[in-house]
Amino acid sequence: MDRAVYDRMAANEGRHWWFAGRRAVVKALITRYVRPPASARVLEVGCGTGGNFGLLGEFGRVDAVEYDAQACAVAREKNAAKVLRGALPDDVPVPDGSYDLVVLLDVLEHIEADRASLEAVGRKLAPSGRLLVTVPAMPWLWSAHDVAHHHRRRYTRASLARTIRAAGLKVERVGYFNMLLFPVAVVKRTLARLFGAAPSDDDLPSPASNAILKAAFASERHVVGRIRALPGLSVFAIARG
Repeated sequence: MDRAVYDRMAANEGRHWWFAGRRAVVKALITRYVRPPASARVLEVGCGTGGNFGLLGEFGRVDAVEYDAQACAVAREKNAAKVLRGALPDDVPVPDGSYDLVVLLDVLEHIEADRASLEAVGRKLAPSGRLLVTVPAMPWLWSAHDVAHHHRRRYTRASLARTIRAAGLKVERVGYFNMLLFPVAVVKRTLARLFGAAPSDDDLPSPASNAILKAAFASERHVVGRIRALPGLSVFAIARG
């Protein structure tokens, strides 16, 4: 990602509506469908600046891997996880077969070798472990946001499931989320294409707007994984080895 994106992430991910809403959805997915054992071993690959450590720490001991040196340093300062330098697909410096839960939260879209990366993280799962992946949805929504974040692709529910299966993993559940704000994003990105680039999606909005957007996104924790008919801005998948 661009350096400015990492800087905004470090400054805003504790309170920005998108990060807060995604944490609420991810917590619901883990609690409802993964159900890791007490004091689980958790691995986050591509942890960025460590904004998910508080959430993941609710489920057990957290290890993390991050490619970017500056983001890695910021994540280590949180003292909430063991953070190692590494990169997908060939450098994930943690033991195979060790983790009850492995998460890739909006990471896979950055990597050219997505199937090989899934194979690599799949090897880190314990025999009963689960992998949780989230990625941006809908290739036709490609925008300046994707360019700034160095995305290589956006996925559909079907394409993510197909890639996971090609990596030798078994898909247990796959679906969309961030559904309520999907129409807003479609309009916003359509207007940006017609009239010029919109402001960065990861800028922190006004407190009132941030609260409204956070409440809308986080409310999906009650229905995520239960509604298949509606499209969303993101896709999740839960898989096992």
